[in-house]
Amino acid sequence: MILAPIKNLLDSMKYTVIPDDRKDALQPLIEYIQDRRMKEEPVRLLFVCTHNSRRSHLAQIWAKVAAKYFEIEIESYSGGVEVTAMNERIARELESTGFELGFDSGSNPHYQVVYSDPAEPVDCFSKLYDDSSNPSDNFAAIMTCSDADENCPFIPGSAARIPIRYEDPKAFDDTPLEADMYPERSMQIANEMMYVFSKV
Repeated sequence: MILAPIKNLLDSMKYTVIPDDRKDALQPLIEYIQDRRMKEEPVRLLFVCTHNSRRSHLAQIWAKVAAKYFEIEIESYSGGVEVTAMNERIARELESTGFELGFDSGSNPHYQVVYSDPAEPVDCFSKLYDDSSNPSDNFAAIMTCSDADENCPFIPGSAARIPIRYEDPKAFDDTPLEADMYPERSMQIANEMMYVFSKV
Protein backbone atom coordinates (compact mmCIF):
# COMPACT_ATOMS: atom_id res chain seq x y z
CA MET A 1 0.00 0.00 0.00
CA ILE A 2 1.35 3.42 -0.97
CA LEU A 3 2.16 5.53 2.09
CA ALA A 4 -0.84 7.68 3.01
CA PRO A 5 0.65 11.18 2.40
CA ILE A 6 1.84 10.13 -1.07
CA LYS A 7 -1.44 8.33 -1.89
CA ASN A 8 -3.44 11.40 -0.86
CA LEU A 9 -1.26 13.58 -3.08
CA LEU A 10 -1.70 11.27 -6.06
CA ASP A 11 -5.47 11.08 -5.50
CA SER A 12 -5.64 14.87 -5.78
CA MET A 13 -3.51 15.18 -8.93
CA LYS A 14 -5.01 16.52 -12.12
CA TYR A 15 -2.71 14.49 -14.35
CA THR A 16 -4.89 14.90 -17.43
CA VAL A 17 -4.25 18.66 -17.47
CA ILE A 18 -0.95 18.57 -19.35
CA PRO A 19 0.06 20.81 -22.28
CA ASP A 20 -0.14 19.21 -25.71
CA ASP A 21 3.59 19.54 -26.34
CA ARG A 22 4.31 17.58 -23.16
CA LYS A 23 1.76 14.93 -24.10
CA ASP A 24 3.58 14.59 -27.41
CA ALA A 25 6.89 14.12 -25.57
CA LEU A 26 5.37 11.49 -23.28
CA GLN A 27 3.59 9.53 -26.02
CA PRO A 28 6.62 7.41 -27.08
CA LEU A 29 7.02 6.26 -23.47
CA ILE A 30 3.32 5.35 -23.30
CA GLU A 31 3.62 3.37 -26.52
CA TYR A 32 6.78 1.61 -25.33
CA ILE A 33 5.09 0.46 -22.12
CA GLN A 34 1.94 -0.57 -23.99
CA ASP A 35 4.02 -2.63 -26.43
CA ARG A 36 5.95 -4.40 -23.66
CA ARG A 37 2.78 -5.23 -21.78
CA MET A 38 1.04 -6.50 -24.91
CA LYS A 39 4.00 -8.81 -25.55
CA GLU A 40 4.06 -9.79 -21.87
CA GLU A 41 7.67 -8.66 -21.62
CA PRO A 42 9.25 -6.88 -18.63
CA VAL A 43 8.89 -3.09 -18.58
CA ARG A 44 12.35 -1.74 -17.71
CA LEU A 45 12.80 2.02 -17.61
CA LEU A 46 16.22 3.65 -17.18
CA PHE A 47 16.06 7.42 -16.56
CA VAL A 48 19.31 9.08 -17.64
CA CYS A 49 20.63 12.52 -16.73
CA THR A 50 24.16 13.89 -16.80
CA HIS A 51 25.05 13.63 -13.10
CA ASN A 52 22.28 11.28 -11.87
CA SER A 53 21.74 13.70 -9.00
CA ARG A 54 18.31 15.32 -9.37
CA ARG A 55 15.87 14.83 -12.27
CA SER A 56 16.70 11.22 -13.08
CA HIS A 57 16.16 10.21 -9.45
CA LEU A 58 12.82 12.04 -9.29
CA ALA A 59 11.72 10.37 -12.52
CA GLN A 60 12.87 6.92 -11.36
CA ILE A 61 10.95 7.24 -8.10
CA TRP A 62 7.77 8.83 -9.45
CA ALA A 63 7.58 6.28 -12.28
CA LYS A 64 7.75 3.49 -9.70
CA VAL A 65 5.09 5.14 -7.54
CA ALA A 66 2.74 5.92 -10.45
CA ALA A 67 3.04 2.34 -11.71
CA LYS A 68 2.20 1.07 -8.22
CA TYR A 69 -0.80 3.42 -8.07
CA PHE A 70 -2.21 1.95 -11.29
CA GLU A 71 -1.12 -1.61 -10.36
CA ILE A 72 1.29 -1.93 -13.29
CA GLU A 73 4.46 -3.96 -12.87
CA ILE A 74 7.65 -2.16 -13.92
CA GLU A 75 11.34 -1.97 -13.11
CA SER A 76 12.61 1.58 -12.69
CA TYR A 77 16.26 2.66 -12.69
CA SER A 78 18.41 5.76 -13.09
CA GLY A 79 21.96 6.59 -14.16
CA GLY A 80 24.14 9.29 -15.61
CA VAL A 81 27.18 9.98 -17.72
CA GLU A 82 29.13 11.17 -14.66
CA VAL A 83 29.05 10.05 -11.02
CA THR A 84 28.46 12.73 -8.37
CA ALA A 85 25.86 12.15 -5.62
CA MET A 86 22.11 12.31 -5.26
CA ASN A 87 21.62 15.91 -4.20
CA GLU A 88 20.48 16.40 -0.62
CA ARG A 89 17.81 18.84 -1.83
CA ILE A 90 16.12 15.94 -3.63
CA ALA A 91 16.18 13.92 -0.42
CA ARG A 92 14.58 16.81 1.49
CA GLU A 93 11.94 17.28 -1.19
CA LEU A 94 11.03 13.59 -1.14
CA GLU A 95 10.74 13.61 2.65
CA SER A 96 8.52 16.69 2.57
CA THR A 97 6.23 14.87 0.11
CA GLY A 98 5.78 11.89 2.43
CA PHE A 99 8.52 9.46 1.44
CA GLU A 100 10.53 7.81 4.20
CA LEU A 101 14.29 7.92 3.69
CA GLY A 102 17.23 6.15 5.20
CA PHE A 103 20.80 6.72 4.02
CA ASP A 104 24.42 5.96 4.66
CA SER A 105 27.08 8.65 4.82
CA GLY A 106 29.86 9.31 2.37
CA SER A 107 30.61 11.32 -0.74
CA ASN A 108 28.03 9.30 -2.74
CA PRO A 109 25.49 8.08 -0.16
CA HIS A 110 22.82 5.47 -0.86
CA TYR A 111 19.32 6.71 0.00
CA GLN A 112 16.74 4.03 0.73
CA VAL A 113 13.49 5.63 -0.46
CA VAL A 114 10.33 4.03 0.94
CA TYR A 115 7.06 4.79 -0.84
CA SER A 116 4.92 1.76 0.01
CA ASP A 117 4.46 -0.88 2.68
CA PRO A 118 5.16 -3.63 1.96
CA ALA A 119 7.65 -2.94 -0.84
CA GLU A 120 11.37 -2.89 -1.29
CA PRO A 121 12.77 0.64 -0.94
CA VAL A 122 14.29 2.29 -3.99
CA ASP A 123 18.09 2.41 -3.64
CA CYS A 124 19.09 5.84 -4.92
CA PHE A 125 22.70 6.83 -5.47
CA SER A 126 24.63 8.48 -8.28
CA LYS A 127 25.94 5.99 -10.84
CA LEU A 128 26.72 5.61 -14.51
CA TYR A 129 23.93 4.47 -16.79
CA ASP A 130 25.80 1.20 -17.37
CA ASP A 131 26.33 0.49 -13.68
CA SER A 132 25.92 -3.19 -12.75
CA SER A 133 22.75 -2.34 -10.80
CA ASN A 134 21.07 -1.15 -14.02
CA PRO A 135 19.76 -3.35 -16.84
CA SER A 136 22.14 -4.14 -19.68
CA ASP A 137 19.54 -4.94 -22.34
CA ASN A 138 15.84 -4.82 -23.21
CA PHE A 139 15.08 -1.47 -21.55
CA ALA A 140 14.00 2.02 -22.54
CA ALA A 141 16.51 4.82 -21.94
CA ILE A 142 14.57 7.95 -21.02
CA MET A 143 16.77 11.04 -21.36
CA THR A 144 15.63 13.56 -18.74
CA CYS A 145 17.99 16.43 -19.53
CA SER A 146 19.26 18.03 -22.68
CA ASP A 147 22.94 17.46 -21.79
CA ALA A 148 22.48 13.70 -21.49
CA ASP A 149 20.28 13.68 -24.56
CA GLU A 150 22.90 15.44 -26.66
CA ASN A 151 26.05 13.90 -25.17
CA CYS A 152 24.75 10.32 -25.00
CA PRO A 153 23.25 9.64 -28.42
CA PHE A 154 23.59 5.87 -27.95
CA ILE A 155 22.87 3.84 -24.82
CA PRO A 156 24.12 0.28 -25.36
CA GLY A 157 21.50 -2.41 -24.83
CA SER A 158 18.51 -0.07 -24.94
CA ALA A 159 15.48 -1.13 -26.94
CA ALA A 160 14.28 2.48 -27.18
CA ARG A 161 15.71 5.93 -26.54
CA ILE A 162 13.09 8.46 -25.47
CA PRO A 163 13.88 12.13 -24.73
CA ILE A 164 11.64 13.59 -22.01
CA ARG A 165 13.49 16.69 -20.92
CA TYR A 166 13.01 18.56 -17.64
CA GLU A 167 14.45 21.90 -16.59
CA ASP A 168 17.11 21.51 -13.90
CA PRO A 169 16.16 22.88 -10.46
CA LYS A 170 19.90 23.15 -9.80
CA ALA A 171 19.80 26.48 -11.66
CA PHE A 172 18.00 27.92 -8.62
CA ASP A 173 20.27 26.54 -5.89
CA ASP A 174 21.09 29.12 -3.20
CA THR A 175 18.62 31.64 -4.63
CA PRO A 176 15.28 32.86 -3.26
CA LEU A 177 13.52 30.58 -5.79
CA GLU A 178 15.16 27.34 -4.61
CA ALA A 179 12.34 26.55 -2.15
CA ASP A 180 9.79 26.80 -4.96
CA MET A 181 11.59 25.16 -7.86
CA TYR A 182 12.35 21.77 -6.30
CA PRO A 183 8.70 21.08 -5.39
CA GLU A 184 7.63 22.42 -8.79
CA ARG A 185 9.94 20.08 -10.69
CA SER A 186 9.06 17.10 -8.50
CA MET A 187 5.32 17.70 -8.98
CA GLN A 188 5.73 18.15 -12.74
CA ILE A 189 7.48 14.81 -12.99
CA ALA A 190 4.97 13.13 -10.67
CA ASN A 191 2.04 14.52 -12.64
CA GLU A 192 3.51 13.41 -15.97
CA MET A 193 4.35 9.91 -14.73
CA MET A 194 0.76 9.61 -13.45
CA TYR A 195 -0.45 10.64 -16.90
CA VAL A 196 1.79 8.05 -18.59
CA PHE A 197 0.64 5.15 -16.45
CA SER A 198 -3.01 6.20 -16.62
CA LYS A 199 -2.75 5.59 -20.39
CA VAL A 200 -1.22 2.12 -20.37
